[in-house]
Amino acid sequence: MPSLEVQERLNELATKVSSIGTVLDVPRMLEKITELEAEASVPNLWDDQANAQRVTSKLSTIQGELRKFETVQGRNADLPVLFELAEDAGDQESIDEAMKELKALEAVVAELEIRTLLSGEYDEREALITIRSGAGGVDAADWAEMLLRMYTRYCERHGWTYEVYDTSYAEEAGIKSATFAVKAPYAYGTLSVEQGTHRLVRISPFDNQSRRQTSFADVEVIPVLEQAESVDIPDDDLRVDVYRSSGPGGQGVNTTDSAVRLTHIPTGIVVSCQNERSQIQNKATAMVVLQAKLLANQRQAERAKMDALKDDSGGSWGNQMRSYVLHPYQMVKDLRTNEETGNTGAVLDGEIDELVQAGIRWRKTNSATP
Repeated sequence: MPSLEVQERLNELATKVSSIGTVLDVPRMLEKITELEAEASVPNLWDDQANAQRVTSKLSTIQGELRKFETVQGRNADLPVLFELAEDAGDQESIDEAMKELKALEAVVAELEIRTLLSGEYDEREALITIRSGAGGVDAADWAEMLLRMYTRYCERHGWTYEVYDTSYAEEAGIKSATFAVKAPYAYGTLSVEQGTHRLVRISPFDNQSRRQTSFADVEVIPVLEQAESVDIPDDDLRVDVYRSSGPGGQGVNTTDSAVRLTHIPTGIVVSCQNERSQIQNKATAMVVLQAKLLANQRQAERAKMDALKDDSGGSWGNQMRSYVLHPYQMVKDLRTNEETGNTGAVLDGEIDELVQAGIRWRKTNSATP
């Protein structure tokens, strides 16, 4: 028999796996897969490409979730047997292997638990993220670029596809702002807890006297619209400007007026896109971003629970959600959850899973799910 401590961990793991299965509602997932497979088998499915993509994407997502859960179920069922075989073998190497599998499965189950907390109306959507430099001058612009790298590295670690739509470069260093899409299931539910003001304290690399500098950057996260939710925008409400792309890029990008800026006149919302060579493609992408922002505005006005969709933070001390200190000590601390770590280098390299998961748990506990 495994030791008492190991047996307790095995029992706790089994309870969590059972609970996750209940929340995921596996029978309903199987029903939904059958429904979507029927839709996907319709001969003229691809006559409507947007609907076909929606159906196939949804089917792939649910099938993937079910496979992951079934794999966890199987591994959990095998664990007690693995420990019994290790004890029968009586060698430390076998016991170490069993403990390694227990620890690994506990981590996977923790991730699945977080997934079950993503039950908000928009949580399963892809995400549009905008990062803007706040107070702090050139350090703030550099900080905004550091955050952009942190989030794109996070996406890469998870195998999530992302696409940068627009980057506005600052004059000396860093960026004024950047907008990018995270094209993964539940990207919005996961990353929406990152919305708010992020504060950096460090010795400024731009100060010839090496003084300590505090700078701020704002992160906005909104869900991507589905086709049926498109917002009607009259032509008279829209101003379209074309211009030459700026910053790093190929010859064609920097020498043609392919970048597009859309201004929604009634609200003053401005979005830009310059990642494509084609002006038409950039305009289409900018419209996706603009419609998402307009929908966020509409739902804020209609329903108080949507206030978190677009938090107009001001980049100052009053509304910061996380602090990153690089001097005189090393610490990243979330001011909502009190989750903290001294491994600032790993965090800035995209290892923010513990911070994000703590934020999701905090949001659920405080009934603040967008």
